[in-house]
Amino acid sequence: MANDLLSGGSPDDYNADSIEVLDDMEHVRLRPGMYIGGKDDRAMHHMVAEIIDNSMDEAVAGHATWIEVELDENRNVSITDNGRGIPTDPHPSDPKKSTLEIIFCTLNAGGKFSGKNYETSGGLNGVGSSVVNALSDHLRVEVARNKELVAMEFQRGAPTTKLEKVGAAPNRRGTKVTFHPDPEIFGSLKLKPAKLFAMARSKAYLFSGVEIRWKTAIADGDTPMQAKFHFPGGLADYLNERLEGATTYADKPFAGTVEFMDKFQEPGKVDWAINWSPVRDGFIQSYCNTVPTPEGGTHEAGLWAAILKGIRAYGERVGNKKAKQITRDDLLTGGAALVSVFIRDPQYVGQTKDRLSNENVQKMVEGAVRDHFDTWLASDTKSAGAILDFLVLRAEERLRRKQEKETARKSATKKLRLPGKLTDCTSKDRAGTELFIVEGDSAGGSGKGARNREKQALLPLKGKILNVLGAASNKLTSNAEINDLCEALGVGMGTKFNVDDLRYDKIIIMTDADVDGAHIASLLMTFFFTQMRPLIDQGHLYLACPPLYRLTQGARRVYVADDAEKEAVMAKGLGGKGKIDVQRFKGLGEMDAKDLKETTMDPATRKLIRVTVHDEEPGETADLVERLMGKKPELRFQYIQENAKFVEELDV
Repeated sequence: MANDLLSGGSPDDYNADSIEVLDDMEHVRLRPGMYIGGKDDRAMHHMVAEIIDNSMDEAVAGHATWIEVELDENRNVSITDNGRGIPTDPHPSDPKKSTLEIIFCTLNAGGKFSGKNYETSGGLNGVGSSVVNALSDHLRVEVARNKELVAMEFQRGAPTTKLEKVGAAPNRRGTKVTFHPDPEIFGSLKLKPAKLFAMARSKAYLFSGVEIRWKTAIADGDTPMQAKFHFPGGLADYLNERLEGATTYADKPFAGTVEFMDKFQEPGKVDWAINWSPVRDGFIQSYCNTVPTPEGGTHEAGLWAAILKGIRAYGERVGNKKAKQITRDDLLTGGAALVSVFIRDPQYVGQTKDRLSNENVQKMVEGAVRDHFDTWLASDTKSAGAILDFLVLRAEERLRRKQEKETARKSATKKLRLPGKLTDCTSKDRAGTELFIVEGDSAGGSGKGARNREKQALLPLKGKILNVLGAASNKLTSNAEINDLCEALGVGMGTKFNVDDLRYDKIIIMTDADVDGAHIASLLMTFFFTQMRPLIDQGHLYLACPPLYRLTQGARRVYVADDAEKEAVMAKGLGGKGKIDVQRFKGLGEMDAKDLKETTMDPATRKLIRVTVHDEEPGETADLVERLMGKKPELRFQYIQENAKFVEELDV
């Protein structure tokens, strides 16, 4: 039934008319961050994911059974599948060009916009193939279709050959894309076998109907040179591997697959697996149409809502009145979860698909998982009882700490007599409270007038705090600004840090939109990363996004973040009368309370960036922080040499 549900029709239906052209590709090489998130190592490997996702779409739609990922000795990567093959006939929008050329040279051209060819797909934006082409110094596409093999080559987004017939292919079908990331964009960065291996392996877990084949000509530690992945158990197999060797409260994870129809009667599917462990930190990994969504979204919200309501209802049935105290935070403690959805029209926050935003998905996932969870709890009372007892214990510990913190809040505030004086909020409940860490008293003064007194607190810091990386422990404990910060947060440093003691729900670094502000923000992030890492891992640390300019034309007023946005807005106009007045904010202290509230502090109109850690390899972020912020200037100089060419504009 799954293949019927996800099928995109017969191969004969997939032709030139299936490919829709929306707009021309613009400035991909100039602004790669808009399309793949930047020019760093993660962005470069994201290019490989874009091409693999196209092959995965063919597999999920029932047209491909295997995908091969190969890295040769020159770091060219090839992704091959046995799907239908990209259409190569002339495209109706431009009969002089093949459909393949349109796909690889035109932004927003693809076969996934209407939904006729793919019920679900990982990339609906139509930018993946063309962006990879634009950011590669060489790309070759081979298509085996209708028993014939054709090929075309490109360089930095432009064709270097015509679509050429290579020969007969009676026993082959599908698409092979080979490319090499452009050093003009990515510098000395290189594709890493270990990362590509992990990427290929994870795709096999996400769709049990496909076999992933891996090859590399480059030796890389423990990374196999060849491998095949096929996991009939899907996410349950993946979760068991992640928790291998750890004690768990259920012998087998709660896992399942449910097909559903959304409110528009469009087909979809959700897969999930979850277990709890007393010896492992909790985590959740989520995916939409096999694409990772590291920032979560509505599918994660639906899963946790189903689990929370289910465990509370089970507690009520067995007479445990304390079960109603369990919250989502308690579920996350020791909870290891995976959730993957397949839907027809995914909507994301941002081009790189980090967060799913379809509102109806939360309700669909919750409904699909809830009934199965109730049945699972009733059928495995041993596991259900152990999980319930564990979660109730976590809830009691959380409530006890909360009560102790409320008692200590007033006395802790009175102790703050240092130059960085805390202006506290009035709420006694941590939920929804925010602490803004700002530069100096002038920014603090504006912030006092802009804040919500009930929920928002301010802590001005004097100058740049100590670079804690490599600093002696006595320097940390004797530093006034760091002591001020720890006391305001209600926590200790290092091994003494306990996230349950945190007095605020969000910690927001609010510095000026200039070089000094960025330096202070980097010092603060280094401090939190090295001394209070769980604060980041549990999503409490944020960066504010104050504007650099205010543009005024008559009665109309617009705030912009940088020079590029300013020029674009001024070229278009504000729609008001008269000359456009430009004010550059040299610092937050120059903003009046109204400006600061509207742009930076009011949750209804501001923009925040949540600080997260993406370690594709263990310790990767820690190594980068050490290079940039550590005591060895030669490592910092090496990094600058490797990456200085990426800087497009300098604000001196």
